[in-house]
Amino acid sequence: MASSNTWAEISEDIAQVADAVGQSVVAVQPKQAHPASGVLWQEGVIVTANHSTPGDELSVLLPGGKSTVAREKGRDPSTDLAIFSIENGAGTAVARGDAGQLRVGHLVLALARTRRGNLTASSGILSGLMETWHTWQGGQIDRFVRPDLTLYRGYSGGPLVNAKGEVVGINTTGLRRGTPITIPTSTVSRVVDELLAKGHIARPYLGVALQPVALPEDLRTKLKIASRYGLLLVHVESSGPAAAAGLMLGDIVIEIGGKSLPHTHDLRIALGSERVGEQVPIAIVRSGERKETSVTLGDRFGR
Repeated sequence: MASSNTWAEISEDIAQVADAVGQSVVAVQPKQAHPASGVLWQEGVIVTANHSTPGDELSVLLPGGKSTVAREKGRDPSTDLAIFSIENGAGTAVARGDAGQLRVGHLVLALARTRRGNLTASSGILSGLMETWHTWQGGQIDRFVRPDLTLYRGYSGGPLVNAKGEVVGINTTGLRRGTPITIPTSTVSRVVDELLAKGHIARPYLGVALQPVALPEDLRTKLKIASRYGLLLVHVESSGPAAAAGLMLGDIVIEIGGKSLPHTHDLRIALGSERVGEQVPIAIVRSGERKETSVTLGDRFGR
């Protein structure tokens, strides 16, 4: 059993980590929403949770009690991240760690700041880790990180901290129906860089509305289609990529990039691994025949 001195040392170490990382944690107050937390990711840039920060302007309470205004620089609902700019020199940019080095059972700390400026903490362990996963909106998260701790109200947008005192991600309850999830630093950095460069995340799109339909057994046998379902085109945007490739109402999409598409969610995942401007092969069923073509993917938000 550890001595009382050892426990005191551990306790003091945790408090010092919280205090050090807390110099990069801010409270954000949207005009018509509950307060949340944010992290000074780099000089002049605050990262927070998209679902907690509606509006293009926020009141920000910095460590030390100074208040300032932050203005929106970009959002990515698919990864539940939003970035805001503040005056350069305000606060201390966070020290980042590598979420790829995390292991199940590691001790972690979640930090937040209240509307009154008080730093708060929640501790636990890492209960789950997986590799790359996609959110229901099609965003790619480089690693699934699930901490076993309580994210109280206001903790979304705040940091998850490892035992070295490094921020390994941004916490949110907005991606898995209230379940605490941490967006790893590699994903956050990628999203921040693109939002700063473009103001939006380039999302490949086809310009169609689709509905899952069952494929008749005889048609599947005739055309050697493995999946029992395809995606019926119920709308084709006249100026979109699909229309430019010759796709029409009534076509049934069965593959894109060589991947079967039994559900619309599968299309979002398939497109999430492609790049805007790339040509991707697409297989359809039209008038009972299989046809192959290619589509040059457009930018959903940049068109």
